Amino acid sequence: MRADRLMNIMILLQNRGKMTAKELANELEVSDRTILRDMDALSTAGVPIVSDRGKKGGWRLLDNFRSKLSGLNTDDIKTLFLFPSRKLLEDLGLNSQAIDTRQKLLAAIPGTFRDEAQAMWERIHIDSGTWRQSKEKVHALNTVQQAVWDSKKLKIHYEQVDGEQKERLIEPLGLVAKGNKWYLVAAKNGELRNYRVSRIHNAKVENETFKRPLNFNLAAYWEQSKVEFVQNLPKYDVQVEIHPEIIKRINYTGKFVKVIETENPIVDKWIPATLRFNDEQEAIEFILGFANKIKVVSPKDLPDKVVSLAKSVIDFYNNE
Repeated sequence: MRADRLMNIMILLQNRGKMTAKELANELEVSDRTILRDMDALSTAGVPIVSDRGKKGGWRLLDNFRSKLSGLNTDDIKTLFLFPSRKLLEDLGLNSQAIDTRQKLLAAIPGTFRDEAQAMWERIHIDSGTWRQSKEKVHALNTVQQAVWDSKKLKIHYEQVDGEQKERLIEPLGLVAKGNKWYLVAAKNGELRNYRVSRIHNAKVENETFKRPLNFNLAAYWEQSKVEFVQNLPKYDVQVEIHPEIIKRINYTGKFVKVIETENPIVDKWIPATLRFNDEQEAIEFILGFANKIKVVSPKDLPDKVVSLAKSVIDFYNNE
């Protein structure tokens, strides 16, 4: 275990140049004292590691030192061949010919890893698109990407949910591909926010640069942002009994409803279940769509509202 940690310290210092004991301790999830002992061990083993004192100090490897051990194992090598979808690479303006890139990588890795890397390449393909091609346009992506790379402020006209556009001056920190959609994580007045790139219009890169927040980690922020987003979604739960003929269809309509739980069948094999919707109107329309195959148990006033909608539909077509 300690040998792995010593190797990880060397790799971190090679990649980042200089790190404090506290930064290393946080990265490797150990105490500062453990890191200091590890540094003594590396120095004793002949690794040219030095400590710079002062405000900008930290541990570093001597410039002329390069470890011959990369620290890569078989699983690490395999992951290098799991490319994202070609569509995402094309969106970013990167080389869409993933095959050529992987051929170069395959030729560069040690022979002991080559067969397993080739096998991974041939057996796993990642497609982040949907079955039906999205018509969502991301005209501003190139401009947004430039601002992210250059750490320059970005002036955008952003379309809100109600369709109104507002001008905003933001500090773009990173791009995230969620499925086949792009999101921009940016700071505005010191607050981190997420912007859907397809709703950004007339993006313009400003000349003014900005400083990225200290210790900002895009992946960690996005994961936390997703958790908070799901927790804040509106919820409207309905207790129902589902006819066995449609239970499979219900389970495959996750885009519109979430089946929280189902119970054992009761009389005539009807299946008690709890369905979760965004709001009441969505629940009424969904339940009406299954006619006499879903019985509402609660809320108690919901059946009357389903009947009312059904009558309005009948009246509409009778008057046509």
